[in-house]
Amino acid sequence: MRVFVTGATGFIGSTIVDELIHAGHKVLGLSRSDAGAKALAAAGAEVQRGDLADLGGLQSAAAASDGVIHLAFNHDFFSPTATDGFASFTASCEADRRAIEAMGDALAGSNRPFIVTGGTAAPTEDEPAASGPNRPPRVSEQTALAFVPRGVRAMVMRLPQVHDREKHGLVTWLISLARDKKVSAYVGEGKNRWPAVHLRDVAPLYRLALEQGTAGARYHAVAEEGVTARDIAEAIGRGFKIPVVSKHPEEAAAHFGWMAFFAGVDMPASSLLTQQRLGWHPTEKTTMIEDIDNATAFAAVAAQSGR
Repeated sequence: MRVFVTGATGFIGSTIVDELIHAGHKVLGLSRSDAGAKALAAAGAEVQRGDLADLGGLQSAAAASDGVIHLAFNHDFFSPTATDGFASFTASCEADRRAIEAMGDALAGSNRPFIVTGGTAAPTEDEPAASGPNRPPRVSEQTALAFVPRGVRAMVMRLPQVHDREKHGLVTWLISLARDKKVSAYVGEGKNRWPAVHLRDVAPLYRLALEQGTAGARYHAVAEEGVTARDIAEAIGRGFKIPVVSKHPEEAAAHFGWMAFFAGVDMPASSLLTQQRLGWHPTEKTTMIEDIDNATAFAAVAAQSGR
């Protein structure tokens, strides 16, 4: 199968490219830089130069492929010091919606697989993502699944906090915030939970969904159903040797900025149905807290500060 992969040079995408190639698939990877193109070629993939704004390029690449995995998302807003973070996030969500529609249009009537990536937006796979004025503006899931009646084998991969020793999803942002503010914080009692999965467990699940997944399905790449915010904050505090404190919900916006919603949200998720339906089982033993405890970020900061 020839698979078009957006986000192919990223943290998650590069592991998926390797997984697909090792399984015998051919990969056409999207890259917006010379360095990314070089890395894709070295991995054995073809290169499609462009980005999510190049809707014509996305359409032609999708039309020329046997399936599409959409991972790319503009994370320029992802900074603890961003003053216009929510506006940038909203713009990224809109660009994502347009990209999904462009690729979906190219696949219409073909019954080819189209895996779109989103967050763990509900506790179980059979529950749709919540929507409304108090929810994030990302509509990846709804946009993708609207193509099922148009003859596309569209599916959604819901990702939790994907971690290894270098990156940890939103926790990477919390680490940066704690470094800058010299304190590691959580909201209230810190009982709200974030699900997690090790990076090496994610790629096989994308491949299984590509090969076996059903139209309209939602899959959860979840190994740990819920790691508490307090445990995360305490791990960061240990790493930097800084105080760990609770912030009242009314103080959250002042400390976390526009990301306060994510810092306080409780979003546990199960992958039981995914494991039953695709035969996927996470095998990595390292937990997210263990990866945070061993994070290379702490060593780098210590080296820079001469500690």
